Amino acid sequence: MNNDMTVPCGGGFINLRVGAIIMQNGRLLMVGNTARPQYLYSVGGRIKFGETAEEAVVREVCEETGVRMEIDRLGFIHENYFYGDAGYNSRKLIYEISFFYYMKVPEGFTPSCHSMTDDAATEYLRWITLDEDILYYPEFFREELKAPVTGVKHFITDER
Repeated sequence: MNNDMTVPCGGGFINLRVGAIIMQNGRLLMVGNTARPQYLYSVGGRIKFGETAEEAVVREVCEETGVRMEIDRLGFIHENYFYGDAGYNSRKLIYEISFFYYMKVPEGFTPSCHSMTDDAATEYLRWITLDEDILYYPEFFREELKAPVTGVKHFITDER
């Protein structure tokens, strides 16, 4: 049984998601996959029914990097309307609420990815600089992570 917090609604889906902000030496750790190599996305994934957002981000980071990390703090809440691009959600409108957490990166952190997407594409990790000329999501990371604030910021993206 899939316990991901994805709910069909109005011909589309509602997702509850977490993302990790993993910074080291001025670089950000992102994820890509072999089915959609044109963009990268944050380490993270959907919250499972019965777990908190904090539990979910710790689990997702461990699944995608092989390292169990502690949370530093919540940094962003992101409401996002977009159209899906794979499998069951292809061309479906998705309303996603994401919680992005800054993670405490342990000394000697060397991630190793062995995860796959819902449609069985192999995922891989990539360190990027914030100014790198590539497409990555969420796009607000590009500016917001250059000068982090201590509070929580709320963003809305609407690609309808």
